[in-house]
Amino acid sequence: MAKAFWISFYREINDQEKMAAYARLAGPAITAGGGVFLARGVAGHAYELGRKERVTLIAFESMEKAVATHESEAYRQALKALDGGAIRDVRFVEGQ
Repeated sequence: MAKAFWISFYREINDQEKMAAYARLAGPAITAGGGVFLARGVAGHAYELGRKERVTLIAFESMEKAVATHESEAYRQALKALDGGAIRDVRFVEGQ
């Protein structure tokens, strides 16, 4: 079974307080779902249409676990806390 990677590309962070509230809830929700944070931070380089904004890369044992974590009540609470505090592009992809 292929691993799954949850990748979040932040386009804009509009509200630092909402981001902090999101992070307090999202981190534990994601790790409880089996996610392992591989990278978190501002991009070191950005090419083409990329931006030097925050990027998060999280590994899961499977796509099913990644999706279940995203759809969990705990993560929904994190999204509720974020409430427009950031604009981002979230993608799930399978890989090794």
